[in-house]
Amino acid sequence: MPSIFAYQSSEVDWCETNFLHSELVAEFYNTFSNVTFFIFGPFMMYLMHPYAQQRNLYIHGVWVLFMAIGLFSMYFHMTLSFLGQLLDEIAILWLVASGYCIWMPRSYYPTFLRKNRVHFTCLTVIITIVSTFLSFLRPTINAYALNSIAIHILYIVVQEYKKTNNKELRHLIQVSVVLWAVALTSWVSDRLLCSFWQQINFFYLHSIWHVLISFTFVYGTVVMALVDAEYEMPGQMLKVRYWPRDTWPMGLPYVEVRSDNKNC
Repeated sequence: MPSIFAYQSSEVDWCETNFLHSELVAEFYNTFSNVTFFIFGPFMMYLMHPYAQQRNLYIHGVWVLFMAIGLFSMYFHMTLSFLGQLLDEIAILWLVASGYCIWMPRSYYPTFLRKNRVHFTCLTVIITIVSTFLSFLRPTINAYALNSIAIHILYIVVQEYKKTNNKELRHLIQVSVVLWAVALTSWVSDRLLCSFWQQINFFYLHSIWHVLISFTFVYGTVVMALVDAEYEMPGQMLKVRYWPRDTWPMGLPYVEVRSDNKNC
């Protein structure tokens, strides 16, 4: 049995041809497409800091985990090692769990928790710890299990879309869902249609997934911040801004905290 540190010790292998550009990097494009995590992470920590000061400084931990995913994903695709796979997947699991703990609206809690966020956080942490150990049992299905969590998040987003009249929130939800759908299509196509993509020498779909899902996460966190503010930040409202400029058709969204009694 190969060492968990060994190159190609993971059972998971993506469509990109291995060691095509380097003897040290198994999947060249899948490795370096993770650069967006290192760019967006620090930027979002800076842009969202005023909001985090008002809401919860643990939000910065979300962006630390986001950057950790980029690091572990880079290590995984560089080596295709079993350790790299688990580090990547476990980091994603804990990132999702942290987002649940901070932003999940209380109205979606199980009834026995009586909308108590501390109890919900404890339950989430326990489930995440158990899931972390379970991820060692059938590593080949971990990625599918993680993607299935998105169905629950999508359900919540759709419910909040139906409730709100906030045009900024509705726009952000629309963009987030489209980005996620295109990203997921890239991921699934790379897994299930690999032979076709290799025939036409186009094996970049998983690297495209990395870029799109990092954008999706940025937009999704701003969506959840706006949803959360409706429940947890009465007397204040969040204004959506975009870096580098609001007038640009595409940018990194973030929120600016304003009091209701100020002129906007």
